[in-house]
Amino acid sequence: MSKFQKKAKASQDIPTAALPDIIFMLLFFFMVTTVLRETDMLVSQKLPRATQLSKLEKKSLVSHLYIGTPKQTNLYGNEPKIQANDVLIEPKDLVLWVNKEKDKLDEAERDQITISLKIDEEAKMGIVSDVQQQLREANARKIMYAAPEKLDEDS
Repeated sequence: MSKFQKKAKASQDIPTAALPDIIFMLLFFFMVTTVLRETDMLVSQKLPRATQLSKLEKKSLVSHLYIGTPKQTNLYGNEPKIQANDVLIEPKDLVLWVNKEKDKLDEAERDQITISLKIDEEAKMGIVSDVQQQLREANARKIMYAAPEKLDEDS
């Protein structure tokens, strides 16, 4: 009666041979396009221009302090503040902060920690000297004052 035979049911298996290749391509894509965030700037800064620059040998030994007027003046006022990592701190808390930064390093490298100060050119010298005094008490004697390169004003 029937001339046509029913075909056997097709298999419902999903081919997974190319799946690892697709996963690795996505992984590499996101690794290349992702930007790592260092710190959120809570203080505004206009850095003074440098006349002489030197390059650091080991950037992993550098911890950054930012001094400037807070961006949210309604919360923090108009006086210059100290930003360490992503928080605003007082000068009296610097010794604790330096000790925490030293704890992140290997024991052999703890004495080689360098504190990078990025200070707004409008900041008063009083807060800078307070920071320097607290860094002395914390035995963080290597201080670097960060500034952009000096631009040629004649051209």
